[in-house]
Amino acid sequence: MTLRRNFVSHLAAVVALSLFALSAAQGQSYPTKPLRVVVPFGAGGVADLTARTVAQKMSEGLGQSVVIDNRPGAGGIVAAEMVAKSEPDGYTLLLMSNANAVSAGLFKTLPFDPVKDFTPVSLMGTFDLAIITSAESRFQTLPELLAWARANPGKLNIGSINIGSTQHLTAELFKSVAGLDAQVVPFNGTPAVMTALRGGQIDVAVEVLSPVLPQIKGGALRALAVTGQKRNAALPQVPTAKEGGLPNLVSTSWNGLGVPVKTPQAVVERLNKEVNAALQNPIVRQKLLELNVEPHPSTVPQAQEWLQTEIKRWGDVIQRAGIQKQ
Repeated sequence: MTLRRNFVSHLAAVVALSLFALSAAQGQSYPTKPLRVVVPFGAGGVADLTARTVAQKMSEGLGQSVVIDNRPGAGGIVAAEMVAKSEPDGYTLLLMSNANAVSAGLFKTLPFDPVKDFTPVSLMGTFDLAIITSAESRFQTLPELLAWARANPGKLNIGSINIGSTQHLTAELFKSVAGLDAQVVPFNGTPAVMTALRGGQIDVAVEVLSPVLPQIKGGALRALAVTGQKRNAALPQVPTAKEGGLPNLVSTSWNGLGVPVKTPQAVVERLNKEVNAALQNPIVRQKLLELNVEPHPSTVPQAQEWLQTEIKRWGDVIQRAGIQKQ
C-alpha cells in the first residue's frame, strides 16, 4: 500500500509539473495570431471606445493586432455566451461590465455561469453615474430633492433606462437607501429618458455621466450628485451622493476583460500584464479620462474578487427591489 501511495503521489507530481511546463510554454509562444475582443455594446459608446483605446496599446506589447468585435443585444448574454463557448486559448476575450454581474441575479437561467465559465483578466476602468434633473427643475440640490420627496410620498418619479441596467438598479438603490416612497420609471434608452426629463414626465433621472455631460455643461441639465466614491474631475463642483446625505449610495459602472475559464494561467498573466501596461501609458490614460473613465488596473485575483462582489451586491439590490427574474 505504501508503495502504491508513493507511486500515485509521484504520478500526481509529474502531471502537475507537466501541466505547469505546458502552461509556461504556451505563455512564451503566445500570441501567434490576432486577438479578438467581443464587446456586448454598439460602436461609439463608452465601453466600445474604452476597449478600442486599451486594445490598440495592447497590440503593441503583444506584437499582434487586437480586433474589436461588437455584438450588442440581449443584455450582453449573446456576447458572453460566444466567449464562454470559444476555445480557451487566449485569442477570444470578452469586454466584461456591470451587465455580467447583474445577469447572475436578473435571469432565471443563463447559457453560461458568470463566475465558473470566465476568468477575469483585469479591470480596465470605472465611470460615474449621476442624479440629474432639468435646468428648470425646482430642485437645486440633492437635500432639497430628498426633503420634497419625503414630504410628498408617492409623487417623485425617477427615470432610468431599461430594467436591469446599471442605471435602473442604481435608481432602485437610490430609492431604497433614501427610504423614499417613489416610482422608478424605466425607458428604452437615454434619449427617451432625457425627453421625459425635459418634458416634466419624470422629476429626476439616474444616468451614466459621460453621455449627459455636454448637456450638463451646456446648462440644459443640472447634476444634483454623482454616485462615485469621490467627486468627478469633470464636475468638481457637484457633490457626491454621500456628501448629499446618502452615505450608502455608491455606484459606479465598470469595464474589464475576461477569457474562458480554462485559458492557461500563463496566457492570463500575459494578458493581465499587457492590459496594465496599456492603462499606465500616459496617452491611454488621458484618452480614457477624456471619456470620463477612471483607469483602474488590477491583478487577476483582484478582478475575480471584484466580479464576485458585484454579483452579490447587485443581486441584493434586485431582491430588495422585488424585480422579477426574467
